[in-house]
Amino acid sequence: MAAARRDPDLTAGLVRRFLQIGVLFAAQLAVLLLASGRPGWLWAWVYVGIYAVGTTVNARLLMKRSPETIVERGRAAGMAGWDKVVGGLWGIVFLLALPLTAGLDERFGWTGEMAIALHLAGALPFVLGFALFSWAMVENAFFVTVARVQKERGQTVCTSGPYRLVRHPGYLAAIIQGLAAPLLFGSAWALLPGCLAAALMALRTTLEDRMLLHDLDGYRNYAARVRHRLLPGVW
Repeated sequence: MAAARRDPDLTAGLVRRFLQIGVLFAAQLAVLLLASGRPGWLWAWVYVGIYAVGTTVNARLLMKRSPETIVERGRAAGMAGWDKVVGGLWGIVFLLALPLTAGLDERFGWTGEMAIALHLAGALPFVLGFALFSWAMVENAFFVTVARVQKERGQTVCTSGPYRLVRHPGYLAAIIQGLAAPLLFGSAWALLPGCLAAALMALRTTLEDRMLLHDLDGYRNYAARVRHRLLPGVW
């Protein structure tokens, strides 16, 4: 039996998204290595390596379950106006300011030498955050990069996997990574953009939750069952 042909639009969307991810990896690695002045900086390569391995595993799972989710994550159409500010600022802080600060710290030695055990203590929650993020994405076919209700795709409320515990597990994962990355890099100064990125993600959680309560059918009932946005029993 001949293999089923893939929709050309889907194929083009997948290629576009994978190119976006490749550019993002290259840009972050360039910032880390140029800022540090050390092409062999171990923790820069560990950071990017975690992303590369995690993204590869995530992509393989999504290609089997919902390749359309990958394509949608490459689009910004319909983005809520407030998310252009909050999400945009988060991207600048987490994807640029944090690695830039960590790299400069490595170059000039602002923090000083940190024990390998402390680097690993940052790497572990960073990996766990990535795993949680991937789990949420695989479970939720409507997990996209921008805040919007996908009426054209018939968006429904996801209630499986980590969504049984909190309403925004992907944002919880991003907060964990924002706080763990500075420790992974061994940079106390990188905690400044790391904490700011976490605060912006908490704000995004509040605003998106409000939007979903208003615009997504069934979300209000789901929120009544799953009462906490990020931390079970807390908030």
